[in-house]
Amino acid sequence: MSAPAPPPRPFDLLVFDWDGTLMDSLGSIVACTRATLAELGLPPLEEAAIRQSIGLGIDDMVERLSPGGGAERAAAVKRCYRDLWLSTYRERPVLFAHAEPLLAELEAAGYLLAVATGKSRRGLDRDLAATGLAPRFHATRTVDEAPSKPHPGMLLSLLDELGVAPRRTLMIGDSVWDLQMAANAGVPAVGIATGGYRSGELLAHGATGCVECLEDLVAWLARRA
Repeated sequence: MSAPAPPPRPFDLLVFDWDGTLMDSLGSIVACTRATLAELGLPPLEEAAIRQSIGLGIDDMVERLSPGGGAERAAAVKRCYRDLWLSTYRERPVLFAHAEPLLAELEAAGYLLAVATGKSRRGLDRDLAATGLAPRFHATRTVDEAPSKPHPGMLLSLLDELGVAPRRTLMIGDSVWDLQMAANAGVPAVGIATGGYRSGELLAHGATGCVECLEDLVAWLARRA
C-alpha cells in the first residue's frame, strides 16, 4: 500500500522576520535603546514607542525615535547603540520556545524558509550562528542588502532568488513594517502578536490573519490549505 499523499501546502515559501518573531529580543532592544538615550543625554521614550519602531533598519529607527537631529546626532546614536549592544546586551536574547521545533516541522513539510530582517548582516549572521538555525533557511536578507522595511526590496529579492511567486509566499512578522513590506510586494502576511503590536492592530494594518504565538502557526497554515 502506498503512503498517503502529504497535505497540500497553502504556500511554497515562508519568510520570517527575526527580532520579535523568532528571537525574543525586544526587551533587550528596548533596554539598549533607553541606555543609549541616557548615555547621550537625550529625552527618554516610552517602551511602546521603542517597541513599535523595532523592525526598521537602524537609520530609520533612529530618525523615528529622535527626529530632526541631523546626521551628527544620528551617527552618535547609532555608534552608542552598537557599542552598548555588543558590550552588554547581545547575549541576552533567546529564541522563542517553539521557534526551533516549528522551523524543523515546516522544513520537513516541504516549505522553503527565509528571513527578512531590519538587522545588519553581521548581526543576523551572529544570531544564526549562535542559535544553530542557519541551515534551516534557504535564503536571508538584511537591511545591508536592501532598503529598510516597509520597502518591498527584501521580499522581492528573496522571491527572485528562490523562484517563488508572490501569491505562493507568506510573510510572518510581529510589526506593521512587516505587513506593509508584504503589501508593497504583493505578498500575503500573517501577524504574530509577540512584539510591539496586538492582534487587532496587526489585522487593522492588513494582515491576512494573526496568531498569538509561534506554536499556533502550523494550525493556521493547515486551515489555509
